[in-house]
Amino acid sequence: MSENAHYRPVHSATQQGAEPDGRSWVREAPEEEVRSYYGRPVIKEPTWTWEIPWYFFFGGLAGASSVLSLSARATGNDALARRALLVSLGGATVSPVLLIMDLGRPERFYNMLRVIKPTSPMSLGTWVLSAFGTSTGAAVAGDLLGAFPRLGRLAEVLSALLGPALSTYTAVLITDTSVPVWHEARRDLPLVFAASSAASAGAAAAMLTSARDAAPARRLAVGGALAELGTTELMKRRLGSFLAEPYEKGEAGRFEKLSKVCTGAGAALMTLFGRRRASAAAGGALILAGSALARWSIFRAGFQSARDPKYTVMPQRERLTDRRANA
Repeated sequence: MSENAHYRPVHSATQQGAEPDGRSWVREAPEEEVRSYYGRPVIKEPTWTWEIPWYFFFGGLAGASSVLSLSARATGNDALARRALLVSLGGATVSPVLLIMDLGRPERFYNMLRVIKPTSPMSLGTWVLSAFGTSTGAAVAGDLLGAFPRLGRLAEVLSALLGPALSTYTAVLITDTSVPVWHEARRDLPLVFAASSAASAGAAAAMLTSARDAAPARRLAVGGALAELGTTELMKRRLGSFLAEPYEKGEAGRFEKLSKVCTGAGAALMTLFGRRRASAAAGGALILAGSALARWSIFRAGFQSARDPKYTVMPQRERLTDRRANA
């Protein structure tokens, strides 16, 4: 134990060391020193593998694209609506594949559909993903084949209603864990995911649509990119310099820096030269890369914070100190 260790009074007969006045004392490590048994992490690292950050990305892309598709349809921009709907279907097709790969066996995905657990983000997310994929597929079939047009439009509306939930439920899922930098950011991570999803949806649609019809997609891409940068910085400020460290160091920090560069450059290119098809494609690719890198940064930051005991212990000490002060 450090020589700088201090003491605090306790009222338990099991504690060692007693003073003449009858009070017991326990030795407590200084705040700057954080130890755990045998130097092991206090909490376990997540068991998720590389499929999960890509699942975050493609799920967000699919959900936001469905909203963009319905908005374009409502304004009579059928060319943009069709391409955004196809992007949404692509994301909805890839997402369950990635989730099943992470689960290891396909029947595990099916088993999650056997019950609905309102208190479980994973349970609700699985149902949202399944309903979203079904409605988006029906909407695309109605749009491309022209069969049952009313049913297709109804499916498109349902897909757009489920889109925001699909884009953000993964943020709720990871903040519902004990991983410090995820749980403490529970107010902000859904906003970060929503902004990143909007940016990627606008970028993908702008890349696939003619410049004449892609103006709404370009605006969404630029607005979403700026919102992503802003909400990420807001999240780190609310976390404080200590808990924001995992987002800025190590592998997560490298991903974040690359994400900022790609997102900022893509937004600038889309703003200045977005009416040119080649510039829109290049800007859209940069924004998509930035969005994917942002998900990887958040993913790796969770592992880094779980690995180091100080990110678990120090916030607990701060909360305990606040409670003592209030008492």
